[in-house]
Amino acid sequence: MDIESYREYCMAKPGTTEDFPFDENVLVFKVMGKMYALTDVDLFTSINLKCDPEYAVELRDRYAGINAGYHMNKKHWNTVECDGSVPDNLMLELIDHSYDLVVNGLPKKLKEELKSLDG
Repeated sequence: MDIESYREYCMAKPGTTEDFPFDENVLVFKVMGKMYALTDVDLFTSINLKCDPEYAVELRDRYAGINAGYHMNKKHWNTVECDGSVPDNLMLELIDHSYDLVVNGLPKKLKEELKSLDG
């Protein structure tokens, strides 16, 4: 997966915004103001994604290219390498999983607002 495909995939999700809250290199995707994916735009060597804790451990055991989240809560975030060791279709599934986890954790009011955006 290349950075353009990654960005397009994330931006197509309802309620998604992008910004650089940490520095000029770390691109963060948020849904309704809550982070679900981030990467270094200059290097694009990995993506940090939120993950169910039990599933996170299972993925780390199964794929050498999935590790505990770098500079993130290791229980709830994975770092997924963009070196080809993780299939693109799995990367897309993990982006979906991260997005869905964040959406499911939103307050009712924000969920309703998001539904209206999804149309």
